[in-house]
Amino acid sequence: MTDILPSYVQGSWWTPDDDSDAVAVRDASTGEIVTHVSTQGLDLAGALEFARTTGQASLGRLTFHQRALLLKQFAQALTARKEELYELSARTGTTKTDAMVDIDGGIGVLFTYSSKGRRELPNTQLVVDGPAEQLSKGGTFLGRHIYSRLPGAAVQINAFNFPVWGSLEKFAPAFLAGVPSVVKPATPTGYLAEAFVRILVESGLLPDGTLQLISGSVPGLFDALRLGDIVSFTGSASTAERLRAHDSVQTGGVRFTSETDSINASVLGRDAAPGTPEFDAFVRGVVTELTAKAGQKCTAIRRIIVPERTRGAVMAAIAERIAQRVVLGDPRAEGVTMGPLASREQRTEVLRQVSRLLDAGGHVVLGSLDAPEVVRSDGSRGVDPDGAFVAPILLEFEDQWADAVHSVEAFGPVASVLGYENTADAIALVAAGRGSLVTSVASHDASEVVDLVSGIAAFNGRVLVLDRDDARSSTGHGSPVPHLVHGGPGRAGGGEELGGIRAVLHHMQRTAIQGSPDMLTAITGEWHAGAASEAGERHPFRKPLSQLRIGDRISSEAREVTLDDIEHFAHFTGDTFYAHMDEEAAAANPFFPGRVAHGYLLISFAAGLFVDPAPGPVLANYGLENLRFLTPVSPGDSIRVDLTAKQITPRETDAYGEVRWDAVLTNQRDETVATYDVLTLVAKE
Repeated sequence: MTDILPSYVQGSWWTPDDDSDAVAVRDASTGEIVTHVSTQGLDLAGALEFARTTGQASLGRLTFHQRALLLKQFAQALTARKEELYELSARTGTTKTDAMVDIDGGIGVLFTYSSKGRRELPNTQLVVDGPAEQLSKGGTFLGRHIYSRLPGAAVQINAFNFPVWGSLEKFAPAFLAGVPSVVKPATPTGYLAEAFVRILVESGLLPDGTLQLISGSVPGLFDALRLGDIVSFTGSASTAERLRAHDSVQTGGVRFTSETDSINASVLGRDAAPGTPEFDAFVRGVVTELTAKAGQKCTAIRRIIVPERTRGAVMAAIAERIAQRVVLGDPRAEGVTMGPLASREQRTEVLRQVSRLLDAGGHVVLGSLDAPEVVRSDGSRGVDPDGAFVAPILLEFEDQWADAVHSVEAFGPVASVLGYENTADAIALVAAGRGSLVTSVASHDASEVVDLVSGIAAFNGRVLVLDRDDARSSTGHGSPVPHLVHGGPGRAGGGEELGGIRAVLHHMQRTAIQGSPDMLTAITGEWHAGAASEAGERHPFRKPLSQLRIGDRISSEAREVTLDDIEHFAHFTGDTFYAHMDEEAAAANPFFPGRVAHGYLLISFAAGLFVDPAPGPVLANYGLENLRFLTPVSPGDSIRVDLTAKQITPRETDAYGEVRWDAVLTNQRDETVATYDVLTLVAKE
């Protein structure tokens, strides 16, 4: 891989005719040239337009569920060839464990979004947000919020530390939302991003124009952006601010989200003395974050905040664990547990930032700025000047409020130990970081945890609470999961990469739609009260999914509810609550006129009024949602039910789909007794 690393744009692989400005990319351990990178002559505007036209058209033909199934197939394609990625990943300086976080973690994001897309999104192209709002007295004018996909390209600028996971965590929600991606990986590890994109291209699964790769710099890219495009950036806070200030973002309507470096913290609770499970879990977490990916993680612990009385014990425990478990060297050598930084340039930058921390009053209590002895690929030991190695460095600050310790990040295996006297001090120290991606708290004292979390939550995108009950099952301080928000306020960038379906909605526009029930039904694909409905001669439960239509309705006959019904239901179920059994006590209740029927009796009677009992397309009832009892039913009252097909969701891979029915129970005075949604599984044919 010593030729020019290709880009994948406008449906084909591209390399420059003139590579005079090509940048050499080197093996992180040996310094050997791996490849060269150049985008000289690349038509960036053309790539964006290809995404906006061809990519948008390809994704526009697919529903959320169809896109979700493709994400699963992408994950399977990468899984089948992930050993190729592992082999290449070693050249970036990552151990097998580190590579697992990046490669398997990225594949896991695809699987997760595939699953969540099919479980939590409709099999359509719009997302309906929240309930309908009544805007007129008669119900003829309604409002509803919808999400529709952005019409442009999702430009994804990624950091060097996670070339697979970092790309796929942005790509998956954008693809699910229906927005094509233009991926720009960081140069030092871009060859690993190129490898996974090549696998996806060769799989033949990618819809045209939905994924493009820019291997190298992107001068003028922001000038070509326009309203409808979105930029997702991961990197330094200073670079994020410079990009955010571009006219395309400030006045051109381009969305910009960022996830940037932050001075994350881990707080040891005052109850977590040496020897407790919480103390041990805390030390394990700190050492993991110091050494995993050689500390090159945006979520890594940079500030170790501990009670002043245990500061010495914490530093000793960290040093002991590192001595026992950390072997620094080439990841391809047997027994190595920590690799080099991603590049020699990164090593220089880390050591420069450590020097700034030392100048601000810190002093080294573990490690050194000198080149360390390492294990070479052949198993020999020695100092390797061509590799980007830095041993773990632990700093101590007597003045825990020194500004540098809360603002200067050495993006490598570097952390500082700070002491605190009380909970208020610990909260203030966390807040001094001016916004973080994550802070962890190790404590088994619930009251202290509540105080800490209440005080620090506003300064963090995520808070991990470690104690003896979850320490072994926890995914750890530095491991974002696709189900939860990954991002943070302030210095951390203010973005929310990942976060389940929230991340999908970042790639969509929320719009308030106002109109009649019929129009909102047509737009959303969901029946609204007051819209046209049809009670035909054929029971809707006799219709398979292919024949059922939104608005198909059954209006039942009335059924009287007697005192004997109430008595029987009470004794049969054991629900003898006084409102159903004691006339005097029930009448004294401000909500009831006297004895009333059980709500669940009414729901059961309603099922008997609308169910068609013979075998047919309806396969199962799998639940009720949004159930509300609005008017009590007294003995002698009658109820009837209107059941209307509200939403129809075919499943892509099954012979059935889901039907949501709008159920309304009314009494003989046409008062609404109860409302709810009935959920059924119905055969397609």
